[in-house]
Amino acid sequence: MTALQLNAELYRNLGIIAEDATMFDKVVKYVRKLAKQMTDDPTCMTKEEYFAMLDRSERQYAEGKYTVQLPGESVTDMLKRCGYDI
Repeated sequence: MTALQLNAELYRNLGIIAEDATMFDKVVKYVRKLAKQMTDDPTCMTKEEYFAMLDRSERQYAEGKYTVQLPGESVTDMLKRCGYDI
């Protein structure tokens, strides 16, 4: 399903649930819980944050500030060589 189809399905079902205040209250609480989980996720970022990260990465690459994986080296070994605690 596309995001547009999912959105339409959500609103269609909310229309049915909205008639029952108790059920609608449960839905609102659950959606708040889901939204909080997203804001607590450190890997979750906005579109603007994502493109800013890409811009920083492109600048670093242009300045030669990047690391390559050596032949025969695992990703874990490369990350350890770069100072990551794995």
